[in-house]
Amino acid sequence: MKKRVYSFSRRRFLEMLAAGGAGLTLGFPRWRAEAAHGPETPLRIAFYTDVHARTEWDTPEAMALAAAAINAQQPDIVIAGGDLITDGFNASAESVRTRWDAYMEMHRAIHGRVEAAIGNHDLVAARPADGSAPAEDPRSEFLDRMGLERTWRSFDFGGCHFVLLDSIHVTGDAFEYEGWVDAEQLAWLREDAAALAPDTPVIVATHIPLLTSFYQATEGATAAAPRNRVVANSRDVLNVFDGRNLLAVLQGHLHVDELLRWRGITFVTGGAICGKWWRGAWHGTPEGFGVLTVEKRHVGWQYFGFGWQARRPVGA
Repeated sequence: MKKRVYSFSRRRFLEMLAAGGAGLTLGFPRWRAEAAHGPETPLRIAFYTDVHARTEWDTPEAMALAAAAINAQQPDIVIAGGDLITDGFNASAESVRTRWDAYMEMHRAIHGRVEAAIGNHDLVAARPADGSAPAEDPRSEFLDRMGLERTWRSFDFGGCHFVLLDSIHVTGDAFEYEGWVDAEQLAWLREDAAALAPDTPVIVATHIPLLTSFYQATEGATAAAPRNRVVANSRDVLNVFDGRNLLAVLQGHLHVDELLRWRGITFVTGGAICGKWWRGAWHGTPEGFGVLTVEKRHVGWQYFGFGWQARRPVGA
């Protein structure tokens, strides 16, 4: 059986864009799963995560290609899953300013509505590596760039209720942060869910996963996930939606394309725009993004590579 290759030339990519995006599936299968009471008309949600924007190794060109590939899919709405820049957590605001600028070029190039969750790399000066004082609010740069008042929120769109969580808790220990949804956010989430009609379709987005099999798949069936790689109080979050119509959870952080089903909920870990931190594919997942399709009783997911050939030098 021939091995599939998930890359192609920039010229071929542009030819496909000119043809309206035909052929961008790159051999990835479309997954379909039953779900309850979705929108009557198809809703296409593009989900990209873990851009890790920077300016070296021609990565702005890669981000421009990614934006064009997302646009070619003609989504109704676009959700970004966090880690929009790289290494903000241990850096000063000034040192990552060009990275934010590079990311915002991609953000503005994407057509239509784009809503972003925050990732751990998007906190700026949470724990500066140079020993300088931490920022009073490490989330302020993300909020300013996104034009937001807070990092967690909800909104209605296309017959669905969207919830974007802030799953980053700065610990100050060796882990530096952990996946955690704090008490204030949980209280808000309970009020938000209680106000919904029971059959309202809900889509949650979080940078750090609520549910994943990544560690069991890569390290063995009994492997435990570190608390800075999953949301440690995920059950508290998911229990909020008991009696509600939670269709899907969109997740980032792990840079792999993964689909799970648990108690009628579709959990998608959405790969990474940067792949293996701009070094190519990571555990078989190339640089890419996905499209979640919600229609009546179906939830579909498809992952798309965008043809980037990594240019990060070995050892860099």
